[in-house]
Amino acid sequence: MARYTLKGSPMEGLFGATLGFFIGFAAVSLYGPTAHKFKEVMQLNPVLVGLLVAMPMLSGSLLRIPFSAWVDTTGGRKPFLVLLILSIIGMAGITVLLYTLYPDRLSAAYYPLVLLLGLLSGCGIATFSVGISQVSYWFPQSRQGWALGTYAGLGNIAPGLFAFLLPLALNAWGLAGSYLAWLIFLIVGTVLYWFTGRNAWYFQLRAQGVPHEEAVRIAREHGQELFPAGSLVESLKISARVWKTWVLVVLYFTTFGGFIALTAWFPTYWKSFFGVSVVTAGTLTALYSILTSVIRVFGGSLSDRIGGENTAILSLATMLVGAVLMTLSHTFALSVAGVILMALGMGVNNAAVFKLVPQEVPEAVGGAAGWVGGLGAFGGFAIPPVMGAFVRAQGTQGYAGGFVTFIVLALASLLLAYVLKRTHVKRVSPATAR
Repeated sequence: MARYTLKGSPMEGLFGATLGFFIGFAAVSLYGPTAHKFKEVMQLNPVLVGLLVAMPMLSGSLLRIPFSAWVDTTGGRKPFLVLLILSIIGMAGITVLLYTLYPDRLSAAYYPLVLLLGLLSGCGIATFSVGISQVSYWFPQSRQGWALGTYAGLGNIAPGLFAFLLPLALNAWGLAGSYLAWLIFLIVGTVLYWFTGRNAWYFQLRAQGVPHEEAVRIAREHGQELFPAGSLVESLKISARVWKTWVLVVLYFTTFGGFIALTAWFPTYWKSFFGVSVVTAGTLTALYSILTSVIRVFGGSLSDRIGGENTAILSLATMLVGAVLMTLSHTFALSVAGVILMALGMGVNNAAVFKLVPQEVPEAVGGAAGWVGGLGAFGGFAIPPVMGAFVRAQGTQGYAGGFVTFIVLALASLLLAYVLKRTHVKRVSPATAR
């Protein structure tokens, strides 16, 4: 028998992936809120500012597809580190620009460079789907919901948590100093991931030259249940041929894409519709973000107990009630209640979706996680313009009317979740069965 060494455990794998995602997501959290600083000195129009703000989320969404599929060929460690290093390059570039050119010499001529650096900075967000796949391979099906809910729930706290810290940093260190602080945080976090990030046992064995069949046998003896289908392209192709992958994309578009959209929308909503202060609007938005993230841990455990399909139906119904309240609301208290219900429903459904990914596409978890995470997160770009159209058409009242968007999305997703429930078949991954 070939000599081999195995390191880590499922809990260590979960810790490393969660740390890496938290670091990658947190590092980009000041880019959007500080975009107005670039607008002032570079004389940018609203369209150019909107494009600037969208850059990190664009790369952070679309890169999830190939990088998550890459996990199926090499494990999560290498894709994680590549994305974090690309993010460091982007953040370092912006930091240098600010220290050397801001404010007097940072003109519109540097706009394309700032866009590029924004794209690179957003690579840290793409670690989400890499971590989903990495954690999935560590844990058995019976604990997938809890593990993935914990991973995503704790990692997603980053934007809300840093929304509280950003005003303090800007006041204490200024714009350039804040970027430097976030850059140092990102570098330190990447080094920590280097030491704590662990691939599941199968990938460790393959890296040591153990043949596929033998690696599967040994890893299964240690408790690993999921195994990859093959190459990056094969993983994407296999998962794309499973129709349930696209159902899960829609469900995730509704609740995670919706989560991203509302995190950007709520500061304007609270300030424009109810006239609250900027600080109050930011605090309410941060609370929504944190609640949606933390409840994901509970959503994962609930999915393990009652099934991902039942959890999705329950959570989407909760979100639907919240969206109806937001649409009808003319009072602050009713809107707060609606936001809480939407946060609970969206967070729990986000966990349910990734309980269903390894269950429904066990032969290509990385590819499926890439499609779901990447295209689902794209809702963060698609939903705000639709809600903005209500405001343009209805004036201030459009801030309430825009939540009709979420009523439609919730109803469509409920129907699809019911289809998943009716077509659920217990099965075993071919790789696991052999």
